[in-house]
Amino acid sequence: MTDANAPNLDHPDDFYARLLEAHEGLSKPESDALNARLILLMANCIGDGAVLEHLLDAARARGPAPGGTQTGASAGRGST
Repeated sequence: MTDANAPNLDHPDDFYARLLEAHEGLSKPESDALNARLILLMANCIGDGAVLEHLLDAARARGPAPGGTQTGASAGRGST
């Protein structure tokens, strides 16, 4: 399985700018709902359960989340 953190987008800055633009003017709950819908759409496009599990583990292993909430193995589910 490839490294989930390795660059893979042709134009990552363009995507990031578009992602920020999509959130403009939204409240925190609306922004959270947009993120949830986007995650589910992307998961559906990926379609491979093993890849999705790998990505979840990689996302949790990134360290403390904003606000100091610990993520990763020490916060519950360990990585495989």
